[in-house]
Amino acid sequence: MTYTSNQKGSHALQLTQGSYSGSRWGLKGSEDIGAGTRVIFTLENGFNPLNGAALQSGRMFGRSSWVGVTNEAYGSLTFGRQYNSVQDFLTYLQAGSNGALGLYANAVYDTDGLNNTYRSQNSVKYTSPVVHGLTVSGLYGLSNQPGGFATNRTWSVGANYSNGPLRLDAAYARLDSPGSTPAGAIASDNYFSTATSIIANVKNNRVFGGGGAYTFGPATVALLYTNVQFDILTGGSLHFANYEINGRWLVTPSWLVAAGYIYTNQSASSSSYSNAHYHQLTLGTNYFLSKRTDVYLSTAIQQASGAHAWIEGIGAPSSNDHQIVVTAGMRHKF
Repeated sequence: MTYTSNQKGSHALQLTQGSYSGSRWGLKGSEDIGAGTRVIFTLENGFNPLNGAALQSGRMFGRSSWVGVTNEAYGSLTFGRQYNSVQDFLTYLQAGSNGALGLYANAVYDTDGLNNTYRSQNSVKYTSPVVHGLTVSGLYGLSNQPGGFATNRTWSVGANYSNGPLRLDAAYARLDSPGSTPAGAIASDNYFSTATSIIANVKNNRVFGGGGAYTFGPATVALLYTNVQFDILTGGSLHFANYEINGRWLVTPSWLVAAGYIYTNQSASSSSYSNAHYHQLTLGTNYFLSKRTDVYLSTAIQQASGAHAWIEGIGAPSSNDHQIVVTAGMRHKF
C-alpha cells in the first residue's frame, strides 16, 4: 500500500507492486563442460502481481535474457539482454538497493539508470575473475541495423575493488541515439518517456559515477556520486549531478533500519528545460519474519526548487515543489 501526498494536485492511496523488489520469476542454469568451464544462462521475467501483466513492455523475459560461458581463471562472457556496467557496479551503493528503502529512494527520474529504466539488448559482456579484490567488466550493445552501426548502440565499463569491510566502485556508460528504434541496443519501448519523467528526444546519453561503502559490524555507510548528460535532438543538453549518502543498521538479526539522502542538481543548456534542485530524504525499516519473508515500511520526502517534485516510481508529479510517499508491504522470496 502506498500513500502519496500530491499527484497532480490530489493525494492518493494505491495498491502498488514491486516497491522493494520488482516481482519476478525465472530460470537459471549451468552445465560443466570440463576444464573448469561452465555454460550459464539466465531467463528472468518481470510481472505485476496485481493484474498478472508482464512488465518491461510485455516481454516474456524482460528483466534478463542471456547465455554465456564462465571460467574461474578467465572470467565470464555473456550474450543477450543484460545490465550495463553502471547498473552492475553502482547499484550496490545506492539507497534504493541497500535493503530497507526500496524503489522510492532512487534519484529523481532515475537519470543514472540505477532503477533499471532501461536494459542493454544485443549485448556482449565480459566480466573478469576477482584478482586481489579487483573485478572489471565491459559491455557492448549492437544496434543490429545494416548501415547504422553507430545508431542506437551502447557501451560501458566498470570496476569494483573489495577488501574486507571496504568496497569501491566506478563505472561509465554511453548510449548513442537511445530509444530511436524498437530493436536496437536501447529499445524505444525501454527508455525514458514523458510518462515517467521530463526526459525525451535524446540524441546521446552519458553516465559516469563512483563511490564506496564501509561496513562497521552490523552497520554499513555508503557514498555515491553520479553525473548524467542527455544531449537533446533539438539542440543543447540536460545535465544531472546526484550526490548521495546512505546507511543501514541491522539492529537485530531480524530487524533492519536504513536512511538515505540525495541532492540532485539539474542544469540545462536547452531551451526545452530549466535549471532545478532536488533534496530527497528516505527512511525505512524491514522486519524479517523468516529467511524468505519480510515486512517493510518506508517514507520518502522530496523538496524541489525550480521544478515540480516527482519521486521516482510514483505515477505522476506533484502539482507543487514537494511530495511525500509512504509505503508498506510484504515481500516473499521462493
